[in-house]
Amino acid sequence: MRLLAHGLGGRSDLPIPFWLALYGAGITVVLSFAALGLLWPRPRLRGAAAGRPLPPWLSTFLQSRALLAVARVVVLAITLVVVAVAAAGPERVVNNLAPYVVYIVFWAGLVVVSLLVGPVWRHVNPLRTLHGALSRVGAHDPAVGSAALPDSVGYWPAAAGLAVFVWLELVPPWRAEPLTVLVFLITYGLVHLVAAQRYGASWFERAEAFEVYFTMVGRLNPIGRREDGVLVVRNPLNGIAALPEGAGLVTVMAVLLGSTGFDGLTRTRLWKDSVDADSIVLGTLGLLGTIVVVLVTFTAAAQASGRLGGVDPATAPGRFAHSVVPIAVGYAVAHYFSLAILDGQQALVLASDPFGRGADLFGTASWGINYDLVSTGAIALIQVGAIVVGHVIGVVSAHDRAVGTVPARLAGRSQLPLLLVMVGYTVGGVALLTGA
Repeated sequence: MRLLAHGLGGRSDLPIPFWLALYGAGITVVLSFAALGLLWPRPRLRGAAAGRPLPPWLSTFLQSRALLAVARVVVLAITLVVVAVAAAGPERVVNNLAPYVVYIVFWAGLVVVSLLVGPVWRHVNPLRTLHGALSRVGAHDPAVGSAALPDSVGYWPAAAGLAVFVWLELVPPWRAEPLTVLVFLITYGLVHLVAAQRYGASWFERAEAFEVYFTMVGRLNPIGRREDGVLVVRNPLNGIAALPEGAGLVTVMAVLLGSTGFDGLTRTRLWKDSVDADSIVLGTLGLLGTIVVVLVTFTAAAQASGRLGGVDPATAPGRFAHSVVPIAVGYAVAHYFSLAILDGQQALVLASDPFGRGADLFGTASWGINYDLVSTGAIALIQVGAIVVGHVIGVVSAHDRAVGTVPARLAGRSQLPLLLVMVGYTVGGVALLTGA
């Protein structure tokens, strides 16, 4: 079974020599920084204030209550079916739809959906829908809880939720078992529904791991909401620049980058030859280690940049955390592209007969997986390209924030520590993805 085998491309699959891909990726990021120093002397990104209003008919359609209601009902129905299949569907993983939906269609596929459509998950989040229904039953406003959510909570619950999910996805050998998926879905849902009853619907915005993640990804979509509430067309970098700061935001980014780094590490020859693939202890330590490496290196680089630019080092990591979003998205595309394209086909097959009763609801039950749909060379090229593009966009975002924060005479040198760590992430990411 290929479920969770992230990526097929390797060194031998690249259409160019591996050393050229490695050095070329790092040099591209450095040249981007150099060009920005000459061509981008002042801040250009306006964040939430930027954007040109959409045509009235399109804005009305996208904000239609009927459209939103239908989308919420459909997503809630799919969620309930997935839970039911995990509980009462086929016992064999390869025949059970639930793990394919959770790990491929949802976790990998929604990254692409968010890039193309925007932060749609926060509008159709089934936990929000259930919370609203429970609130109406209890005759109280879903936006208001029994207690106010402290500002100090920040993004910490989202960071914890993401850490639990990536651990489940990458470490235990029983991660794809239907029972594992069922327990996770029910436990995760109950925790957030209880918290939302206490703190109100605002809980989801900062604390629900998947809403936080996919909303960040959706900020790279050219359609967004301006600070006055109007839907606009904008430079996607303005969406990233408008990302609200908060406690735990840097840790969220470290979990996202560190988990993909660990995924790449486990596919290297060194890891395979020296570590038992079924060891939960070693896997947990490896995952934790890569997350800590990202957290420490980015924090140290941002603090050093703050000192060089005359900015309080304590606030610098949060101030530049938004620049990691495109990097995280690039890593996600690189790691999950082949998984979504190839193993995602199995989800279409199983959707026709979710309970294994011989049904063929959508006419796809007899389909097979076409492993020639995309070549390994194309996968390797997309992997490298996604990482490089993500880092270049990250460098641009960090540069714009720097020239708008520190004196002009200090802007260039203040960015050097962040540039150094981003080049390291770029080269390391390419090496792990294509390493033998």
